[in-house]
Amino acid sequence: MKEIPDYQTLMLPLLKRISDGKEHKMRDLTELLANDFALTEEELSVQIPSGSQSLFYNRVGWAKTYLKKACLVENVGKGVIRITERGRQVLKENPRGIDVKMLNKFEEFVNFRTRVTSQKETEEEIIPTDYATQTPEELIESAYQDFQKSLAEELLDKIRNVSPAFFEKLVVSLLVKMGYGGSVKDAGKAVGKTGDEGIDGIIKEDKLGLDVIYIQAKRWKENNIIGRPEIQKFVGALAGQGAKKGVFITASSFSKDALDYKPMNDTKVILIDGLELANLMIEYNLGVAPLHNYELKKIDGDYFEEE
Repeated sequence: MKEIPDYQTLMLPLLKRISDGKEHKMRDLTELLANDFALTEEELSVQIPSGSQSLFYNRVGWAKTYLKKACLVENVGKGVIRITERGRQVLKENPRGIDVKMLNKFEEFVNFRTRVTSQKETEEEIIPTDYATQTPEELIESAYQDFQKSLAEELLDKIRNVSPAFFEKLVVSLLVKMGYGGSVKDAGKAVGKTGDEGIDGIIKEDKLGLDVIYIQAKRWKENNIIGRPEIQKFVGALAGQGAKKGVFITASSFSKDALDYKPMNDTKVILIDGLELANLMIEYNLGVAPLHNYELKKIDGDYFEEE
């Protein structure tokens, strides 16, 4: 799969596509540009980090936004644009490309950029290297993903250093937050031996207790990888209990043989390693607290529809 063109690379092709001076729908332009760059269905299906939109469609949208801020194109209706006289003049200069640096020669664009940055910043500071390939939306989402990964690693370090008893409580609390067992008080019970750095327990699958899930939790260190024999023993324990469902949770990780192992009977076993455990804790707000809330908004096109 080839690399998807960044939004600056898309600016000149987009402007050329509307050089006839006619009105063009962004939806049609996006499809034409996809054909110009010979993008496959697989490449067009690549999403931005949040998964809310196609990466290519997002970048075309930002290319249009920046051209509009520099007054090279104008909106003439919902999702419809047209080239301006300034846009025509730029094309007459036969540029090899259009990028943020080139757009900075237009006062309107500079005003747009400096409204969201300090006027004391230099051009290099205003336009970081990542802006060459990523849109502002992508940068925000990438930074968010990096923060989440860092938080998960930090949380995992904490998990690996708690006591076995605390780890037992943590596992049960997480499963309750995920919707199993009702309350922590009656969610399940530990039936394993103490001091083994883990728990063997059962938890109600639902609040009414119509079925139960068998739990094996191993608070093992990072380099103490859980292999297939441990999973086979767990499956054996399930058979001994007459159980069909189990969750094996570890603060460590599983070997490939363990991950590939599938019981021959209809027993269902879910494996959760340390990183997934940390991510689930973040998702269900266990052991973490909100730091800041940022809400990104977009134009509600339906609001501006006139009857």
